[in-house]
Amino acid sequence: MTAVVRILLRRIALLVPLMLGIVLFVFLVMRFSDVDPASAFFQGANPTPQQLHQFRERNGLLDPLPLRYVHFVGALLHGDLGTSALTRAPVAEQVTTALPLTLQLTFLGLAFAVVLALAGGVTAAVYRDRFPDQAIRVVSLIGVAAPGFWLALLMIQYLAVDRGWFPTGGYINPADSVTGWLRTMALPAVALSLPVAAQLTRIVRTSVVEELDKDYVRTAIGGGLPPWVVVGRNVLRNALVNPLTVLGLRVGYLLGGAVVIETIFSLPGMGKLMIDAVQNGDPAVVQGVVLTTATGFVVVNLVIDILYLLVNPRLRAAGR
Repeated sequence: MTAVVRILLRRIALLVPLMLGIVLFVFLVMRFSDVDPASAFFQGANPTPQQLHQFRERNGLLDPLPLRYVHFVGALLHGDLGTSALTRAPVAEQVTTALPLTLQLTFLGLAFAVVLALAGGVTAAVYRDRFPDQAIRVVSLIGVAAPGFWLALLMIQYLAVDRGWFPTGGYINPADSVTGWLRTMALPAVALSLPVAAQLTRIVRTSVVEELDKDYVRTAIGGGLPPWVVVGRNVLRNALVNPLTVLGLRVGYLLGGAVVIETIFSLPGMGKLMIDAVQNGDPAVVQGVVLTTATGFVVVNLVIDILYLLVNPRLRAAGR
C-alpha cells in the first residue's frame, strides 16, 4: 500500500467520529431548542393535547434521548432528513432542489477568490516593496475589512440599479441560458469571494516571498532559467501549502456567507431555504440544511487534504 493511500485512509477514518460528533451536536441543539416539532407540525390548526401527544408518540418524541439519537442516525444513513412541518414534503427533496444553486454560488465564488489571490499574491511578491506590491496590499486590507453583504449592496446599487449591467436579483438556470446564468450569478459570486480573495492574497504573497528568498531559486535563476519559469514550476508549487490550509477553512465562510448573499439577491438556494424555515418555525428543514452544510464543509476539507498530497511531497514522505 502506497503512502498516499495510507494517508487518505487515515483521513477518511477520522471522518467517521467527526461526522457522528456533528450529528450529535445538531441533534442536541435542535432537541433542546424552544421549537416543539409537534406544535410546528400543527401550526395554525389549534390541535388538542391528545393530538399533540399522539404525534409525539407516533414520531418517537417520547422515547429516551439516546434511543431517539440512534433512530435519528439510522434515518440519516437511509437519506431521511425528516419531513417539513410547513410543506409536509421530505426535507431531502427540498435540500436536493436548493443545494445545486448554493454549490454553484460557492464554487464560482471560490474560483474567483483563487484566481484573484494567485494573480495578486504572486504579483505582489515578485514586485515586493514596489508600487504594485503596495497597491495590492492596500486593496487587500480594504477587502479583508469589507463585509460581503456590504459589498453586495454596493454592487446592486452601482452596477445593477444605476447602470443596469446586471439584474438586481433572481436566478436563471444554466440549462435555459448560460449567459443569463452568468449575469445572475456574477454579482453574488464576486460579493461572496472578495473578502476571501483579499485574505488569500496576503497569504499567497507571504508564502511566495519566503520561497523566493531560498537558495534553490537564486541558483535556478543564476543558471539561466527565466524567473517566470522558476516561479511557475517550483516556487508556486511549494508556496501553495499554507494558502491551501486557509482555503479549506474559508470554504466554511463561503458556505455560511452564501446564506446572506442568497437572501440579498433572492436566490432560491440553501440560504433562503434556511431563512424561510427559521421564520416559519420549521425545525426539520433547519436541521437538514445545517447537517448538509456541515457535511459539505467536511468533504471539502478532505479534498483539501488530497490537494496537500499533490502539491507537497514532504507530506507524502511523512506518511511512510
